[in-house]
Amino acid sequence: MKNLKLIISYLKQYKKSIAIGVLCLIIVDAIQMVVPKIIQHVIDSLHNPSFTMNAILMYAGIIFGLAIFMAVLRFLWRVLLITNSFKIEKKIRNDYYEHLQKLSPRFFQNHNTGDLMAYATNDLNAVRMLFGIGVVLMFDVFFVTLGSFLLMSNINLKMTLYVIIPLPIVTFVTIYFGKKVHRLFKKVQEIFAHLSDRAQETISGVRIIKSFVRENAYEARVGEVAEDLVNQNMKLVKIWGMFFPLMFAIIGISLMVTLYIGGTKTILREITIGEFVAFTSYLHLITWPVIAVGWIVNLYQRGTASLNRIQDIMHQKPEIYDEPCVDRSITSLHGDISLKNLHYTYPDTEVPVLSDISINIKAGETLAIVGRTGEGKSTIIKLLTRLFNPPKNEIYIDDHEIYQIPLETLRQSIAVVTQDIFLFASSVKENIQFGNENVTEEDVVEIAQISQFYNDIKGFEMEFDSIIGERGVSLSGGQKQRLALSRALIKDAPILVLDDAFSSVDTETEEIILKNIRGSQKNKTVLIIAHRISTMQHADKIIVLSNGKVVEQGTHKTLLELKGIYTDIYNRQKLREELEM
Repeated sequence: MKNLKLIISYLKQYKKSIAIGVLCLIIVDAIQMVVPKIIQHVIDSLHNPSFTMNAILMYAGIIFGLAIFMAVLRFLWRVLLITNSFKIEKKIRNDYYEHLQKLSPRFFQNHNTGDLMAYATNDLNAVRMLFGIGVVLMFDVFFVTLGSFLLMSNINLKMTLYVIIPLPIVTFVTIYFGKKVHRLFKKVQEIFAHLSDRAQETISGVRIIKSFVRENAYEARVGEVAEDLVNQNMKLVKIWGMFFPLMFAIIGISLMVTLYIGGTKTILREITIGEFVAFTSYLHLITWPVIAVGWIVNLYQRGTASLNRIQDIMHQKPEIYDEPCVDRSITSLHGDISLKNLHYTYPDTEVPVLSDISINIKAGETLAIVGRTGEGKSTIIKLLTRLFNPPKNEIYIDDHEIYQIPLETLRQSIAVVTQDIFLFASSVKENIQFGNENVTEEDVVEIAQISQFYNDIKGFEMEFDSIIGERGVSLSGGQKQRLALSRALIKDAPILVLDDAFSSVDTETEEIILKNIRGSQKNKTVLIIAHRISTMQHADKIIVLSNGKVVEQGTHKTLLELKGIYTDIYNRQKLREELEM
């Protein structure tokens, strides 16, 4: 019942075109009922001397005319009803994608990309078949069955009742096989999603696979799932293969009964030859609905199984959203940041990653965050941009508690260069303009110069129009970071976050970039997370994290005088540089 309500809710959105399409379908079914009656009349009139060749040609012309009319109506209902199925598929896909965009990072940590892709492709194809040909068959079966039964009963009720005795068996066969088909198809869809995930992972990681000479191992991994998919499909085919022969066997029994009883009644002149031919024609018409019932059940089971899988995702609640306390009047930020005794523990863990962090940064200042790996540096950025929800009343921007700031305003006001750089498989210019689609080409060139990426771009064959490949596969690590930096800078946000943004850039280039940023981002609040001390020594304030707490803070000079963790990191890096010279 729940599935039926869901299906109806989608169909109601296109009720006008569906109504016209169904009307065309009903008219076609009605005309199909008329043709056997015309043939009956012609056959029964053949013995009449007044029934001439001209009459036969006239009725033949009528049948031909009806056939042309039915062809036009069949075209119309196909256009109206099947087109709607594509529209519904588009709507569900758009709703699905829009919902995915709202879900938090935790959701994507627990769901494979391949699975989510399979829902939007293979599963939606099954849903489209349900809303398209499934709806058509449902109406067609009902009207053809009802019309054929009434007309057969009009010829001879007793013979009709004898003939349809085997047909109710179809209902029980359909229910039995339908349950098996539903269970098997759900399993097939799950394995297909798993296969999509493995194939996507293998293609994305092809360079690593090749470098470790693991082609055969990954071919076997994909092949294993592909074999499992074949085996499950074979089970489904066997069940489906048993279904149709059984249906035809039942129909064969009805035809045998028709031939015996109908032939006997024709010989005894209880019915005419024309009525016998018409009765047989109606039996053939009713045969299609009997067969189609199985197809409808198959489409319904497949479609609802896929629809349920998609709805399971659609019912996932976003963890990050604008809460009731949000102040819609906040449309821009200046960049004053205040962390007040910030504590944070990741979900499903017990050990706090941040404890009692208190920092004040004024708009236009630069804060550097230092600490060894796993000390919670990047976590601060994730909380500041609300990729994860921070505790209430512990993060303020421009004296606004972070939950009062609309998400759109918050994220528009922060430009981030993350550790894990994601680039799109498009041109250099399009990747830079992703940060701000309204900028001019002159702005793009200027930003590329600030990030020291301009000379690299000029060396590309098509310069700014060069395609960089999936995730920037054609670029080096340093080029990826400078392209990501260009994308962030062109956003022109009041807060700039550089999360280990120079790890693949040489020290000399890094120094030039930082100098350019200090010149071009004078009024911006800048947060820098880095492992190299050279990256942060010009910051207005530096904090050192250890065990999730601020253990040291000050300027580069004052921290060196403390001779603590910061000094130790500085001395180690200085020694490493001397050894590398």
